[in-house]
Amino acid sequence: MMRRIHLIISLAVILTNSSCGQTGDKKTGEEKQSFSNHLIHESSPYLLMHAHNPVNWYPWGQEAFDKAKKENKPVIISIGYAACHWCHVMEKESYSDTAVARLMNENFVAIKVDREERPDVDQVYMNAAQLINGNGGWPLNAIALPDGRPIYAATYFPKKDWMSLLKQMLTFVKQNPEKAEQQAEAVAKGIRGSELVKVNTSKPEYKLTDLNSVFNNWKKNIDFINGGNNGAPKFPMPVGSQFLLQYYFLTKNEEALKAVKITLNKMAAGGIYDHVGGGFARYSTDAVWKVPHFEKMLYDNAQLTSLYASAYQLTKDPLYKNVVYETLEFIGRELTSPEGGFYSSLDADSDGEEGRFYVWTKDEIKKILGDDAALAIDYFNVTEKGNWEGGKNILYQLGDDNTIAKKYNITSLELSKRITGVKKILLAERAKRIRPGLDDKILTAWNALMIKGYTDAYRVFGEQRFLDAALKNAAFILKNAQSNDNRLNRNFKNGKSSINAFLDDYAFTIDAFIALYQSTFDEKWLKEAHHLLEYTLAHFYDAKSGMFYYTSDKDPALIARKMEIADNVIPSSNSAMAKNLFMLGEYFYKDDYIHKASAMLNNVKQDAVNGNAYYANWDILMAWLAAEPFEVAIVGNDYASKRKEIDTHYLPNIFLSGGNSEGSLSLLEGKLVPGKTTIYVCRNKSCKLPTTEVSKAVEQILK
Repeated sequence: MMRRIHLIISLAVILTNSSCGQTGDKKTGEEKQSFSNHLIHESSPYLLMHAHNPVNWYPWGQEAFDKAKKENKPVIISIGYAACHWCHVMEKESYSDTAVARLMNENFVAIKVDREERPDVDQVYMNAAQLINGNGGWPLNAIALPDGRPIYAATYFPKKDWMSLLKQMLTFVKQNPEKAEQQAEAVAKGIRGSELVKVNTSKPEYKLTDLNSVFNNWKKNIDFINGGNNGAPKFPMPVGSQFLLQYYFLTKNEEALKAVKITLNKMAAGGIYDHVGGGFARYSTDAVWKVPHFEKMLYDNAQLTSLYASAYQLTKDPLYKNVVYETLEFIGRELTSPEGGFYSSLDADSDGEEGRFYVWTKDEIKKILGDDAALAIDYFNVTEKGNWEGGKNILYQLGDDNTIAKKYNITSLELSKRITGVKKILLAERAKRIRPGLDDKILTAWNALMIKGYTDAYRVFGEQRFLDAALKNAAFILKNAQSNDNRLNRNFKNGKSSINAFLDDYAFTIDAFIALYQSTFDEKWLKEAHHLLEYTLAHFYDAKSGMFYYTSDKDPALIARKMEIADNVIPSSNSAMAKNLFMLGEYFYKDDYIHKASAMLNNVKQDAVNGNAYYANWDILMAWLAAEPFEVAIVGNDYASKRKEIDTHYLPNIFLSGGNSEGSLSLLEGKLVPGKTTIYVCRNKSCKLPTTEVSKAVEQILK
């Protein structure tokens, strides 16, 4: 198979270096509207962006492939998402051009895919791009045979190169059908073989020394000056920092805590953070978090809310609290639907320009802020020439607040008040600008991450409005995404729920519902989580490997049924499911669940030890298995205040349960003492002496 893949790569270089395109006649915006294609009936904002291209786009589905087979035409599969800057560039340069469209329409069947709606399709063709080119990204463009097997896949092309590629691929397929078949089969085999899980039959064993190995391997890649991993670009990897916090808690390794604090401090000071409106951009293009790629994604902000809340819980640094509050203000203001669902993203572009909504000239700052302009200019590093492109400034911080306060002969408290006022004025002024595009589809998996973010913020800061937002969204999911048989849908848009859910939708929803139980002690959420877990075991679980497929057995087959193993900017669905099995095994005393979780981790243990942030969620599970968590039960009328007091402590190794009665959990049975609120600290179904004082319970945990 490797020989065939090398053959494909060799061809890919020839194709990519070709440059025999022709110039097309680009239509004006008004003329473009005279075109419409099969995407006009879709709800995805990304697909609708292409609904009036002269390209005769089809949505992903059998109709397009039937047409390709009937007409014996190769297929173009173009994948992107609404907030993707280079997707927009290719749409304007190529897909709006009638000469390009003519070439595509006459010789290919063209399919557009929103990767956020159909991550299963994206996984397959991203694997193809990585096999052929060694890298991937979006827009992702694949050329495939009529049955969907790719023979080539790569990312962005300028118009001239795109037309050249299409012509040469067309010639290749027509003149060399046998070679095209060989390549398609070679790539298909490569896709099927990637991420295959080798079952580890050795006895699972996890120790704290394994966690030491994880960190020792990882720290070589940590940037202890600017935070995150070494080099650029820099992506927030929240689950990586969550593991490092947990590792510090278990070992008191100061380097681990330093890595997290530097990362969070630098991100909060950098241009990747929206100092005016709150929330984070998707990533930084440089090594110092200054210049963001300006799109703002729900999944990043959900996880970073959880992370900054955890960091505050441990360190009590007011900066982290401020970031959480400002980020949730952004979510509530700009990414929340009236029904309580959370929208997917904000575009990087506005008024045809990347970042335009977020940047400022020095003259604008002076005019808007008046007497506070000089302070804001110093505080946010604004310059006359601009600290970015075209005389524009990205707001970011370099110095510390004490230095600025001293320069202006004010207290730190007064500085904070004045900067807060500056932000409000700039936010109101910015609201007058043309806004970035909103992707208002509501994805179950990402909404579940946001439930977890709100829930974690509630537990740390005690704000009832945070819990209310989480509960409203959970009710939204139950009403709009869940069927009577516990099957979930992935997408909600324009009042319609659609697309059979994928493993991450279940995995993150289960985790969110467990978190809601821990925050409320309402057993409804634990039971809902259990029902969803049982559904995934019935429809996603592979008994042979002990892992979960990304797609349900109810879904139409793609050329490969993938398993998502490695963590990334979002934890992998398998690592999340392994943690869910462990947690629900603890709550319901189901040893089989815990054994399944342990076996899953055992299959990837070597990667988990060596994989740095890309196996961080697995490493959190490893920490639970190496140092078994405590089951903390709080039973009695005063359970809520006791739970809140416990949550003032960073205790990542406890699973909370309780209420004003014993409920239905075995752990709570026989633990209600009339007239008292009693706390039980238990481990492996064995409890220490009960206490009525939180301080003593915490002492039992920390011994």
